[in-house]
Amino acid sequence: MIEPIKTRRSIRSYKDKTVEDDKIILILESARLAPSGDNTQPVHFVIVKSKHNRQKLAEVSHHQSWMLSAPVFIVCVADIRSRIKDNVTISIDEASPQEEVKQIIRDTSIAIEHMVLEAENLGLGTCWVAWFTQEEIRPILNIPPDKYVVSIVTLGYANEIPKARPRKKLEEIIHLEVW
Repeated sequence: MIEPIKTRRSIRSYKDKTVEDDKIILILESARLAPSGDNTQPVHFVIVKSKHNRQKLAEVSHHQSWMLSAPVFIVCVADIRSRIKDNVTISIDEASPQEEVKQIIRDTSIAIEHMVLEAENLGLGTCWVAWFTQEEIRPILNIPPDKYVVSIVTLGYANEIPKARPRKKLEEIIHLEVW
């Protein structure tokens, strides 16, 4: 498992090649199996292949045109209803104070990391994109206001091999027993 972790990179250039549906299913299955607090499983995914919707998503992601080279976007959404069951109107965004928002973002992030590692394992490239606002992204895909879009994961066959970025040494980040 350490090899896909070592070789995974953020890919911003993709080949003009279709991603096989069975590979997309395996990637989503890896996310489905991710742990979540109290087994709440807040994750939902919107698979976006149409050029029209990919263009709209790239626009609200600060016009990152490189995204359009990816043939598939996986929009990763956290559902607060997995934690707040009351039948009350809820609208969440970047400024929401509820503790549950942090929990669903955490749990969805775990699932996303499972996805990007499985994609690497299958010979595919990915990139997390999260430079957007809830207000701008949700209407594109008809996502309700009680859902939080954590990221767009671009997916495809890499057309580049970025060099590894510097990482801190292990001894710089480990603390034994106390800080």
